[in-house]
Amino acid sequence: MEKKDFEAWLDNISITFLSLTDLQKNETLDHLISLSGAVQLRHLSNNLEILLKRDFLKLLPLELSFYLLKWLDPHTLLTCCLVSKQWNKVISACTEVWQTACKNLGWQIDDSVQDPLHWKKVYLKAILRMKQLKDHEAFETSSLIGHSARVYALYYKDGLLCTGSDDLSAKLWDVSTGQCIYGIQTHTCATVKFDEQKLVTGSFDNTVACWEWSSGAKTQHFRGHTGAVFSVDYNDELDVLVSGSADFTVKVWALSTGTCLNTLTGHTEWVTKVVLQKCKVKSLMHSPGDYILLSADKYEIKIWPIGREINCKCLKTLSVSEDRSISLQPRLHFDGKYIVCSSALGLYQWDFASYDIVRVIKTPDFSNVSLLGFGEIFALLFDNRYLYIMDLRTEELISRWPLPEYRKSKRGSSFLAGEMSWLNGLNGQNDTGLVFATSMPDHSIHLVLWKEHG
Repeated sequence: MEKKDFEAWLDNISITFLSLTDLQKNETLDHLISLSGAVQLRHLSNNLEILLKRDFLKLLPLELSFYLLKWLDPHTLLTCCLVSKQWNKVISACTEVWQTACKNLGWQIDDSVQDPLHWKKVYLKAILRMKQLKDHEAFETSSLIGHSARVYALYYKDGLLCTGSDDLSAKLWDVSTGQCIYGIQTHTCATVKFDEQKLVTGSFDNTVACWEWSSGAKTQHFRGHTGAVFSVDYNDELDVLVSGSADFTVKVWALSTGTCLNTLTGHTEWVTKVVLQKCKVKSLMHSPGDYILLSADKYEIKIWPIGREINCKCLKTLSVSEDRSISLQPRLHFDGKYIVCSSALGLYQWDFASYDIVRVIKTPDFSNVSLLGFGEIFALLFDNRYLYIMDLRTEELISRWPLPEYRKSKRGSSFLAGEMSWLNGLNGQNDTGLVFATSMPDHSIHLVLWKEHG
């Protein structure tokens, strides 16, 4: 057929086709398809894909694609990644989407990472770890064996765990290997704290002592308390050691000489915790960078300035009940900005700048739950049967881990949290090492550790 004649025929056919009903049009197309050969069918297939299957991620500018993807949840996005290599490439490079997904899971975000594909990989790692926590499969257990009597004091730092026992010894353990690095003869230990060179112990014999790890020699002895010493803290820069005792007092000592610089009175119960730390906020009573001393008993938390004046006055006394009807658990968290303590009513958080209670977290049967660690995202809690992780954004318990029948201590010295940086948000590197340690009736130490990523 000549071109001119074909064009005239095609115009007539088109006009007729447009006048047909939808059903007639479909029948016409079916008939034409049945008459078509391979060349025509291939041509039809190629053009239909262009007309009907518009790949918007391929056609849209990248910025618009990213904007649309932000409205989808991560699970849907992972499914979309299976559509094609192009979709997977575009979706994987949508940094903001994956960063937001990671934040929602409680993971820390490092904005300095420039790799556009990095955050999807982080999310996949995060979702696996959060599933392990939900399914109670994130941890594993181990034991340290070596003491021959009750282990009363524990202290953890940088992968090392110190244990003080009634067998008149203190041991330093490498948690990752379970090996004992040092073992020295001491007095009975009610509390311990250490660094690379020395060990400081508070004892049931009413004294505090400083020991050298390498030789086991006692380098300083602090005498003056008339009751057992349940808590110690020190700072080499200040040359100060503080101790809390069953004699209701807090003493401030010169670390290098053993001289008592001050005795702080005002507590009416055993002082079970002292904390010496820098303040990070400004108020009428202190400035950022000032060292602050906290001391706690069964009902109150007292805040003291660290000075060498004899008549040191308490800056503030915190409590959860005026009539002392509610007691505090023997665990105290202070990060320089907030003080957190647990009680029979729940977790109490005070703003250190104003000393006001800014948050009370209550959960069912909280009278038996104690605080181990408190961060920006998570809190670590435990009771007689389980170790718990709470998401502080929702105040819901997101994981638990069974605990054996450990030896219970009213003064909280025989159990502790391990690494705690993950409480401010997981990041794929900080969920390793020790989570929790407690002494057992058979004088061993029960360890709960992060399981390696699957």
